[in-house]
Amino acid sequence: MVSLSINGTHVEVPEGSTILDAARKLEIHIPTLCHLDLHDIKMVNQSATCRVCMVEIAGRRALAPACATPVTPGMEVRTHTPRVINARRVVVELILSNHPKDCLTCQKNSHCELQALAAELSIHEISYAGEMTHHRTDASSPALVREMDKCVLCRRCETMCNQVQTVNVLSGVYRGFNTTVATAFNMPLADSACVSCGQCVAVCPTAALSEVNNVPKLWSLLADPNKYVIVQTAPAVRAALGESFGLPVGQAVTGKMVTALRMLGFDKVFDTNFAADLTIMEEAAELIHRLKHGGKLPILTSCCPGWVKFFEHQFSDMLDVPSTCKSPQQMFGAVAKTYMAKQLGIEPERLSVVSVMPCLAKKYESGRAELNVDGLPEVDLVITTRELAKMIREAGITFNTLHDEQFDQLMGESTGAAVIFGASGGVLEAALRTAYEWLTGKNLEHVEFGMLHGIKGIKEATIPIGDLNVRVAVASGLGNARRLLSDIRAGKAHYHAIEIMACPGGCIDGGGQPYHHGNIHILEKRTQALFNEDKGKRLRKSHENPAIQKLYADFLGEPYSALAKKLLHTTYVKRRKL
Repeated sequence: MVSLSINGTHVEVPEGSTILDAARKLEIHIPTLCHLDLHDIKMVNQSATCRVCMVEIAGRRALAPACATPVTPGMEVRTHTPRVINARRVVVELILSNHPKDCLTCQKNSHCELQALAAELSIHEISYAGEMTHHRTDASSPALVREMDKCVLCRRCETMCNQVQTVNVLSGVYRGFNTTVATAFNMPLADSACVSCGQCVAVCPTAALSEVNNVPKLWSLLADPNKYVIVQTAPAVRAALGESFGLPVGQAVTGKMVTALRMLGFDKVFDTNFAADLTIMEEAAELIHRLKHGGKLPILTSCCPGWVKFFEHQFSDMLDVPSTCKSPQQMFGAVAKTYMAKQLGIEPERLSVVSVMPCLAKKYESGRAELNVDGLPEVDLVITTRELAKMIREAGITFNTLHDEQFDQLMGESTGAAVIFGASGGVLEAALRTAYEWLTGKNLEHVEFGMLHGIKGIKEATIPIGDLNVRVAVASGLGNARRLLSDIRAGKAHYHAIEIMACPGGCIDGGGQPYHHGNIHILEKRTQALFNEDKGKRLRKSHENPAIQKLYADFLGEPYSALAKKLLHTTYVKRRKL
C-alpha cells in the first residue's frame, strides 16, 4: 500500500494506483474526459490526451494528469487550486473552440460529456477563435455514423475497438491540427472490418460516433395506412429501458414497455423471446445432430450479428463451426412473413416487422442480403433501446405511470429460457436445458447453470448429460472471443458448445442501451433483472412453450426439418481481414 494525501486528507491505495484512483477512494471529484473504466478490465488511455484531470503535486513544477500519474509515498496532491481550475478551463475552452456549436440538434444533446464538463466549469463563452477542422461525415454503415468534426480526440473508441474488441478498425492518423481517428486508408466504415457492435458509440463522450437514427423512418411507417406494422422487443431492452425514465437500475419494465408500444401505434406487439425459444429448438436439434453424426464441434451460437461478422472477417477458415441458426430477430421476421401473415390474413408485402434491440449490429443484420423471405426483408426496420425511449418522450407518454399490458399472442408466449438470452451465458444455458432432456429423456429439475452466470469475460464448465460430459465455454467481448477461438484453432482447447456475444456482459451491455459509463454494477443489475424474470416464469424450458409446439405442429413439422432449415437457418460469408 502507498500512503499519500489529497487536499490534506490522508489515504492509502495499492501500489500502482493512480492519483485519480486515490481521489475516488476519498470521493473527491476530479473531472475527466478521455479516462475510461470498463467492466472488470481497467482501461485507461495512458497518453492522457485530454489533460482535463490535471492536478497540482507538491514539489513539482508542472501540473500532472491524475488519470495517468502513479501515486508515490508521501505525495501531496491538490485537486482544485486556482491554477488547476484555470488550466482545466483553458483546456476545455480550446476543445470547444474546435467543436461544432449545434448542441440543440445534436444526437448526444443532454448526454454529451463535453457539454456536461463545460457546464461544470461554468464556461459560457469561448475565449479562443480561429480555424476549425472539417471532416466528411461517414454515413456508409447501416448502423453507425461518424462525424469527426465532433471528435475531441479522447481515443476511447480506439481503446475499445483495438484493446477490448480487437476488431482493429479505428486508429489515430495524421499529426498536429489534422489529427483524427479513422479507418485504414480512411475507407468508409461499410468497407472496413467493422462489425457494428456499437461499443465505440457506447464510450464516445460526444456525438462523433452515433447510431443511425431510424426514428423518422419509423414514424413514417406507423403513419402509412397501407402498412400493417408489428414490433418485437428483445429481452435485454426491458431490463434497461426504465433507466431512461429515472426508474431504478435493474427494474424490468416489460408491461409498461408493451403499453407504450401500443400507444405509439403498432398494430401488434410481440416478444422476441418467442423466437428465442424457437432458436433453442433449432440450435439444440443441430447440436444433437452433430453429436450423434460426428459433426463439426464445437458448435458456436450464432445469435449475435456483431460476433458473426467478426468471425467472417477474422476466422473465415472456420466457417463450418458456427451454428447455422439465424438469430431470434431474423427467425421472428421469417416466421412473421410466412406463418403469421397467413394467420392474420395479410399479404407479406403489407406486413412490416420492426425490432427494438439493445444493439446496433441488429441494424446491420436486418440488411444482410441472404436474410429474406421470397425477396422481402425478414425485418424491415430496427431501433435501439435509446431510440425507443426518444419516441416515447416525443409522443408525450408518461412512461412511469403506465399500467402493465401483455404481449399479443400467436407469437408472443415465451419461457424463462428465452428471457436470459440477454445476459452472457443465457443462450447456452437455455440450449442445455432443452438438450439435456432431449438426450436423456429425463426431466431436468434444476434448470439453472450457475457456472455460466456473471459478466466474466470467459467462463468454462463441464456439464454431465447422461453418459456424456459436455464441455462448454462462454465468451463475451470480442477480445475474449478471439482468445478462445485462437486456442481452438491451435488445438489447445476442446469444447462441445460455445456461446459468444460481441458486447462485454452480453446484450445487456449492447451498443444501443442507455449509457452506463463503464459502471459494472449497472450491468450486474440488468443481468439480475433477466434472471429474476426467468425465475418468475411458469415455463422455463423452450421446448415446453405451447405456442412453439403449435408452430411446429401446424407449420414447420419438426426441429431441423427441411422447412425449418429453409426459413430458420442461414449461411456465412468469407470476408477480407483488412
